[in-house]
Amino acid sequence: MRAALAGLPVSPIHYFETIGSTNDYAQSLAEQAAPDSALVVADEQTRGRGRLSRKWVTFPNAGLAFSLVLRPSPGEMNALGLFAPLWGLAVCRALREWLHLNAEIKWPNDVLVNRRKICGILVEAHWLGSNLQYVIAGIGVNVAPSSVPASGDLVFPATCVENELGRPIEREELLAAILTAFFAERARLGSAAFFETWMRWLAFKDEWVRVEGASGSHHGRVVGISPDGSLRLRAENGAEIEVAVGDVSLRAE
Repeated sequence: MRAALAGLPVSPIHYFETIGSTNDYAQSLAEQAAPDSALVVADEQTRGRGRLSRKWVTFPNAGLAFSLVLRPSPGEMNALGLFAPLWGLAVCRALREWLHLNAEIKWPNDVLVNRRKICGILVEAHWLGSNLQYVIAGIGVNVAPSSVPASGDLVFPATCVENELGRPIEREELLAAILTAFFAERARLGSAAFFETWMRWLAFKDEWVRVEGASGSHHGRVVGISPDGSLRLRAENGAEIEVAVGDVSLRAE
């Protein structure tokens, strides 16, 4: 793994055969003043979690689970809400450009291939009063067929890289491709190019969807993304709706 990551600005690197949660361990490192881009990688993750405290298990020799400590620069502070889609863009770019898979971002930050979830992302900001201390980004990618949970455990249909690709891959190389894409996308966070790429790879464009969120259920046709990262919908009456938080699913006609 260290050979695959040579030349990337990640340091220090912590690797575990088994861990509870890479995000939790990355948080403990951040509390001990770990620098920006300290990396935690695990072969097996037993207490991983996704958005809304959903369980995310990483089985041995099956998936890619890692977390990165991030200390946003002053220029990035106004774009903290874009760090989750930033990772979505990075994973999409790696899958598209390295493996030629038709990856898309399911708003706000899941990654799909052929409309099945292949990657989950959890970004957690930690504050002390009104001062941001650090951000922890956790990424889980289904790589081998054994990484895909049983259908009864799924909130959304899932797939894995090797099933979509039709051949095995080296997880270390996928990690390197994702991190390479992350640092490239981070350099243009919040720019016009950032949003143009997000729109190009946005799943369900111009389709009718249902969004379940804290503010209730919303129905509409996907129009795009607002500057703060909210999803823009066009309701049946023509009104435009912006949804800041929620889960998207295709609406049954």
